[in-house]
Amino acid sequence: GLWWGLFAIVPLVRLRDRRSGPSAASAGRPLSGGFRQLLATVKDMRRYPLTLFFLLAYLVYNDGVQTVISQASVYGSAELGLDQTTLIGAVLLVQVLAVAGALLLGRLAQRYGAKRTVLGSLVAWTATVAAAYFLPAGEPVWFYVLAAAIGMVMGGSQALSRSLFSQMVPRGKEAEYFSVYEVSDRGTSWLGPLLFGLTYQLTGSYRDAIFSLVGFFVLGFVLLARVPVHRAVAAAGNRAPERI
Repeated sequence: GLWWGLFAIVPLVRLRDRRSGPSAASAGRPLSGGFRQLLATVKDMRRYPLTLFFLLAYLVYNDGVQTVISQASVYGSAELGLDQTTLIGAVLLVQVLAVAGALLLGRLAQRYGAKRTVLGSLVAWTATVAAAYFLPAGEPVWFYVLAAAIGMVMGGSQALSRSLFSQMVPRGKEAEYFSVYEVSDRGTSWLGPLLFGLTYQLTGSYRDAIFSLVGFFVLGFVLLARVPVHRAVAAAGNRAPERI
């Protein structure tokens, strides 16, 4: 809570509302107007199929990311027999290293491009989740190593994905499109836990359940690799950076 509260001060103090007034879709009744605006934005996004294609790829691999984060403690306690102190320490380690990972992957993106860097992070996610299958029970050190690996790729893959998406958004519609970005993320967040739970029910093994999440990263990699980023940026009316 302190972590989120501290960083919430930055946008609350520094950001300014640049709207000239409420949109026609959201004027009057905020709740129903919000849904109308969301529907209008989704319809508008159909004019940019490459942006939608990227969003699909993101939703697939990010569902794997979110499931690993949410189910890691279950895996650590139920399968590896680790205590709460170890699990809490691993969670804190992930949050701290996510900052360093985001900075590191940001530097790599400057050199190799954001798309290539995200693809590389998906390879790292695949290797990390596969390695989790072989972790020995009752060995907190190896669980910390796994947490460190997750932290190093988590922050960067999410931050660079937002950066890529922002390049594919028409100017003046950033808030609308990122609203759909977040709503879509929440709308598909049940797929990973569903696969995790079904795999455990069918096999009785949390190791098989955690390994099943590799599919999200492999499929996400394939979809993202097929996104023509430069064409998507140009189709949105933006100028692509030299490396993206």
